Amino acid sequence: MGLISKLKLAVPWGHIAARAWGSHQAAPVLCLHGWLDNANSFDRLIPLLPKDFYYVAMDFGGHGLSSHYSPGFPYYHQNFVSEVRRVAAALKWNRFSILGHSFGGTVGGMFSCIFPEMVDKLVLLDSSPLALDTNEVDNLLTCKRRAIEHVLQVEASRKPAQAVSPEEMLQGFLKNNSHVGEACGKHLLQRGTTQGATVSLQQVMTFLLAFWCFLVHKDPSEHFGVPRDEIVMPGVWLNRDQRITWPEHCFDFVSRELFVHYIKNLQAHVLLIKATEGYYALRRENDGNREPMMFVSSSLKSVLKERFQYVEVPGNHYIHMNQPQQVAGIISSFLQNKEGTPAPL
Repeated sequence: MGLISKLKLAVPWGHIAARAWGSHQAAPVLCLHGWLDNANSFDRLIPLLPKDFYYVAMDFGGHGLSSHYSPGFPYYHQNFVSEVRRVAAALKWNRFSILGHSFGGTVGGMFSCIFPEMVDKLVLLDSSPLALDTNEVDNLLTCKRRAIEHVLQVEASRKPAQAVSPEEMLQGFLKNNSHVGEACGKHLLQRGTTQGATVSLQQVMTFLLAFWCFLVHKDPSEHFGVPRDEIVMPGVWLNRDQRITWPEHCFDFVSRELFVHYIKNLQAHVLLIKATEGYYALRRENDGNREPMMFVSSSLKSVLKERFQYVEVPGNHYIHMNQPQQVAGIISSFLQNKEGTPAPL
């Protein structure tokens, strides 16, 4: 199944960019990427899924090719949830399924709790439907303060995005995303970066000469001999908004009591696919503690009963990119099954 179209959906601050596969008349599935990723995250998985669905993978605001938020407008979790509602309205969807990886799963999960009548099925890829507060209470006010101070600092500095060589960009990306393979890292950066433009030295010199002539009241036509060599503006730079930093600056953490209360509002069938070598905590230093994920899965099972299934697969956090065949069959069965649960493995 090949890519059918590229979408630009109007929003008050610009546009939401997206990629679409399949017939727009088929049952819709909205694909939500992880933190600081983009819509390319699903390029390897979607071609392996059933062709009788319409898949739309969007870039969250400030990510990929989507517009940055307006100055002074913060990137909070609730705003990303609102983006899902805006995209659904733009596409005239009244009911659809959601496939969310990591951060995209928490956005899709919150949306499914707030707008339960709109979501048919919810697939969580190494994710949780809500950001469960484990040991974040002690840090919560500090995180909120840092989030505000960071935004003010970025706005005050007005520094342009830093350009680096493509190889340096890739190595930095892989260093900060150890679960992403090199090929997948390059693919995410295709949509997550902008290549410097090639211009002629003559164009640069002509502009500078014209500006000088304007200042000293000289006729620029009197000056010749501008070289024609080409130069390349150095490297690539990240497309994402520099105001977006750590996820804990953005998440709406919920207590265990609120978690159970919220998921009681779900009407969707839910599939949670856990990568055995994936992440178990927002803060990587707490990743050895698997109890919170056990609480998430047991609570969903207790509340949703037959509408919930938990499946573990071998692989890391980017299983859907590195080894999409490991999850494609499970997701396909879930989407196609009228009962909303995967076929037995």
